[in-house]
Amino acid sequence: MINWQVVMPAVFTWLKESESGALEIDFDITQKQAAAILNTQGKGGSRMGGIVASGTLGENSYLSNEQRISLLKSLSEVAREYNVPLISGAAAETKEELAKIIEGLATVGVDTVMVMPPKTKEVPSDEEMYAYYELAAATAKVAGVTIMPYNNPDAAGYHALSTDLLIRLAALPEVTALKISTIDVSIIETLMLENKDLKILAGVDSVTVYAGLAGACGGITGVGTIFPKASITMQEYVLKGEWAEANKISQAMNSISYLDAQPLLMEYLKFAMGIHHNDTDGGLRTLGKKLTQEQIDDVRARYVLAKERLEVLDLI
Repeated sequence: MINWQVVMPAVFTWLKESESGALEIDFDITQKQAAAILNTQGKGGSRMGGIVASGTLGENSYLSNEQRISLLKSLSEVAREYNVPLISGAAAETKEELAKIIEGLATVGVDTVMVMPPKTKEVPSDEEMYAYYELAAATAKVAGVTIMPYNNPDAAGYHALSTDLLIRLAALPEVTALKISTIDVSIIETLMLENKDLKILAGVDSVTVYAGLAGACGGITGVGTIFPKASITMQEYVLKGEWAEANKISQAMNSISYLDAQPLLMEYLKFAMGIHHNDTDGGLRTLGKKLTQEQIDDVRARYVLAKERLEVLDLI
């Protein structure tokens, strides 16, 4: 049984140039970065509770299925070494396509699949959406994994899951948690009022403390992949209800947490990770959008400000 009262890093997929000049996955660096994050302790002695791989920050939208499977197989070795669950995202246009993806993910060590709403132009009805997740749950049961419905109403291109639908989905035996990525934490509060036993993970770094106040038991973090000690310690305070201390850390990271809610969050935060590890070239290698000099300068300034504030709190 997975412990969801934790924070989990959404790890980056590091890339390198092949002999032909094309970008390919650097499995060695990706593994080492994931291991370093899992090896970090918060001030209270706890650690990250899992690995979220091949998600938005992991270049998921740009990887081929073969690349995605190879990446997850590689990171499953790290997850086993640190005895934590491996979580991966999945999105498809049809429920049948989604079922095949879940079956494939189960073969390479994924424990839980974060299931995005169907990638369709037209908004599905709640019944169509439920059938999509219902087949995902049935497939997961056979494959021996669990699923986590992922509601990201703030992101362009993703259909929002209604509160009523989320409550129905949470009742499926194979659904062990919900991921709610929105700055509107009232959604979390509404869900918890309906069912106080729900396990909800927050997905936007800038509202981690507010999500905890609303009832979220944990979170999936992008900024915490860069500053893991700070992210873990903040979650320790949230779980103890020490809101003032948690808020100090949240405020210290505000400048960079802001980037987690932007359309180019992967490109922004990956570059910040490159700055953090003195590998700016690596941080700029992406299959996504190329950053302008103005964007590069902005990310650098935000990273420096967050680092200075966290150093004062002894959280680097």
